Amino acid sequence: MKSLADLFPRLVLPLALVLLTIGFLIAPENIRWLRWGLVVTLPLLALAIWDLIQTRHSLRRNYPLLARARWLFEYLRPYLRSYIVEGDQEGRPFSHDARALVYQRAKDDISSHPFGTELDVYSEEYEWLSHSIVPSIGLPDHFRIDIGGPQCAAPYNASVLNISAMSFGSLGANAIEALNLGAKQGGFYHDTGEGSFSKYHAKHDGDIVWQIASGYFGCRREDGAFDPERFKVTARREQIKMIEIKLSQGAKPGHGGVLPAPKVTPEIAVTRGVPVHEDCISPVGHSAFSTPREMLEFVAQLRDLSGGKPVGIKLCVGQPHQVFAIMKAMLASGILLDYIVVDGAEGGTGAAPVEFSNRVGMPLKEGLIVTNNALLGTGLEDKIKVGAAGMVYSGAGLAMNAALGADWSNAARSFMFALGCVQSLRCHVGTCPTGVATHDPSRQRGLVVEEKAERVARFHKATVAALSEIVAAMGLETPKQIRPHHLHERINATESNSIDHIYPFLQEGILLSAPEDTPYANYWAAADADSFTARSRVTKRG
Repeated sequence: MKSLADLFPRLVLPLALVLLTIGFLIAPENIRWLRWGLVVTLPLLALAIWDLIQTRHSLRRNYPLLARARWLFEYLRPYLRSYIVEGDQEGRPFSHDARALVYQRAKDDISSHPFGTELDVYSEEYEWLSHSIVPSIGLPDHFRIDIGGPQCAAPYNASVLNISAMSFGSLGANAIEALNLGAKQGGFYHDTGEGSFSKYHAKHDGDIVWQIASGYFGCRREDGAFDPERFKVTARREQIKMIEIKLSQGAKPGHGGVLPAPKVTPEIAVTRGVPVHEDCISPVGHSAFSTPREMLEFVAQLRDLSGGKPVGIKLCVGQPHQVFAIMKAMLASGILLDYIVVDGAEGGTGAAPVEFSNRVGMPLKEGLIVTNNALLGTGLEDKIKVGAAGMVYSGAGLAMNAALGADWSNAARSFMFALGCVQSLRCHVGTCPTGVATHDPSRQRGLVVEEKAERVARFHKATVAALSEIVAAMGLETPKQIRPHHLHERINATESNSIDHIYPFLQEGILLSAPEDTPYANYWAAADADSFTARSRVTKRG
């Protein structure tokens, strides 16, 4: 009896459906229209019976039909949280307020905020920039930076905010077109991502940074090796302003990627130079080089093949001795990078193993500090520019990156918001409801290129103008003058300090003259110009 009493609540819905079905069947002639209820009850009853006899899902077997509500609410959960449950500062990875700021600026709406900050200024997460009693007057509303070292014949004058790497493949054709047209209208660059330079990048002639990753897409031989001649043909196009060698990205550093065969459409296959309808694999590492010195020789080759355009690297910092190894290789070989883009572990991607997104790679702040200390400590800081990527969406974010040594910043997801992205978190399954991260024509039709391009350009313009206002409030003339002592961080509810009193910042050239006096002595000793492997054991961090 006890087992029957326990079973009854679990079968109450199917039993109710049975009774309803019987009721509809025996309904009198004068209310025969009730029998239309069978259209609803019979399919539900069949579904309940199937749940009861199937063996794959225990919940459905124990709670026929009713258990399906769990999957319904699991599906709706991101939308319900975003619009009903979460507070203005709670959303992840971007809060409601962060998304709203991008939307407002992209639509040229009022982006002012009433009644003061909603942030907890005594929280350990709080940071702030030091203003001046004497603000600057008459600053330009846009700042630019020259990228290209002494070995570069065709330097590029870049905006301080640009579109970070997003491939044709992870984004649809309309999104790529809108981003590039927006970059053209706003005078900033558009990074291709590792999926190569497509006809959609080319259509509107916006400035392009061509990213070359381990798959050498768009410049590869049939066996996957780098093809210098194919590279040269594309790299010398006027539209392409710089070349970026991707070593790793923040969301999944050290992890290759696979574009499944069904997604390798004829267009993507042509763009990447891979077979159509076959898995497109990005190896975990490069085949063109395996040591710091070989990497720089590859840099020199790309610079020559491209006609002297700036060539740099993009990486998420992992083991600091490897960054120092690159510095040693530049000093030993005489071959210099033109720039380094530092990606943070908080960076985004279309899809990544959750373990990599959550637990692998150094956050942007620490990555920038390590990279800039490596450049300062070796006396290379004035020859090599530094870009920053990782959750940038505001003028304050640009200023904070500048305080840590970034000459400019790149943003990906904030430009997706400008296109209309609603953070539905469907990028990895191709069902993006706004047509941004999908190749479904019926979904892409919602993204009108010309209209969204204007939003991209407006967001860029307003964000850089906000940076200008911050620089002026700090009493400075350019973002480059923002230094670590201008950025403060709260340690706990009762203590705070400027960044230069919390993290180490090296004197120029000290790694060459007295590395043992720095917190990086062990990493410097472990660094080898001819190997990314540590030549001595790193026993401690500073």
